[in-house]
Amino acid sequence: MEKAKGTYRIPLELAMKYCPKCGSLMLPQKRNNETVLKCPKCGYESLTDNKEDYKVRRTIQRKPDDVILVIDNDVKVEILPKTKIECPRCGGTEAYYWEMQTRAGDEPATRFFKCVKCGYVWREYQ
Repeated sequence: MEKAKGTYRIPLELAMKYCPKCGSLMLPQKRNNETVLKCPKCGYESLTDNKEDYKVRRTIQRKPDDVILVIDNDVKVEILPKTKIECPRCGGTEAYYWEMQTRAGDEPATRFFKCVKCGYVWREYQ
């Protein structure tokens, strides 16, 4: 393996194995504490030559819809600070506000506003 810019490059002949029956790329899977290579098309399986070459990882990809924003209705909004801002729904000029970290930690927080007049809630990103 050769090192390039802080990462290791694995030669293609070590990184990928192809099914001898149908030619599809074989994928690693865990079975009884062993790593096996399985063809997703025909189901052919073989044990790996070297366990260190393959690591089975699960990547969870989240969509923006997966984020659940919980605003407790029992909290008294009157204890929140107020600011002068125009409500996009009713045109009111005052709203309660609070901030929450809804994105990555290195990005700015999201500001939420709740109109004093109509109760409409909206958010503002920086």
